[in-house]
Amino acid sequence: MGLFDVFKGGGSGLAKHITRVANKRAQQHERSESIQVLANDGSEEALRGLLTRFNLRVDPSITDGEEKNAAFLGVVQNGEAALGPVHDFLASSDTLAWPLKILKEIQSEEEVTTTLLELLSKMDTEYERDPQKKVDVIASLEERKDPRIVGAVSRFLEDMNETVRFYAVGAILAQDEAVAALEAMTKALVAEESVRVRIRMLDGYVEHAWTLGDAKEAASKKMPTGYTLGKKGEVRKKP
Repeated sequence: MGLFDVFKGGGSGLAKHITRVANKRAQQHERSESIQVLANDGSEEALRGLLTRFNLRVDPSITDGEEKNAAFLGVVQNGEAALGPVHDFLASSDTLAWPLKILKEIQSEEEVTTTLLELLSKMDTEYERDPQKKVDVIASLEERKDPRIVGAVSRFLEDMNETVRFYAVGAILAQDEAVAALEAMTKALVAEESVRVRIRMLDGYVEHAWTLGDAKEAASKKMPTGYTLGKKGEVRKKP
C-alpha cells in the first residue's frame, strides 16, 4: 500500500491534509505533500479542501505560485468530478482567476460563459465595499463572444462603481450584438460622470457608427476633449 492509498477514502487523515493545505504556517514540504494527497484522493471532500489553497498567500511568491499551480493541476486531473466543488468555490470565494482557469480546462467555452453569466446574475448594481469579483467577472466576459452577454451586462452600465461601469461598456462593445444595448448605453452616457467611461462609450459609437439621436443635445454637454457631434448626433473623434 502506497502513501496515497493510506488516505484515500477520507477520514481523519484526509481532514489533516485539508487543514494543512490552508495553513500558511505549515512547512512548505508538508503543504506540497498534502496537495498531492488530496489530488490523488479525488473525492468531493478532498477537492473542496484542495481549492482552499487558492485563498491562501504565502511567502516567497515563487513558492506560492508553485503550490497553487500544483493545486490547479491536482483539481484538473479529476475532470468533471471537480465541477461541483469548483462551481461552489467560485460562488463563495473572492478569488476568480484560478477557478476560472480550472473551468477552462474541463468545460467548453460556452459552458464557462454560462457559469460566468450565472455568477453575474446573482450580483447587483448597488454599492459594495469590494466589487473586485464583479469587475473580474465582467472583464472576463469582455474576452468572450456570446449572444447572451449584452443582455446580462447592460444593467451594470448603471452600477455604483466606476470600474464596473468601465468594464461593462467594454464587455458590451466586444459583442456582435452590441447594438441591442444602444438605448441603455445612450442613457448611461448622458448620466455618466467618469471621463474614462464616457470615452470608452464614445469610442464604441465611433467604431459602430452609432448616433445619439434625441439625446444629442444632452450628450453634447458630456463631450470630453477630442470628441464632437455631427448634425445627426454622430460621434466624431478628432485625429
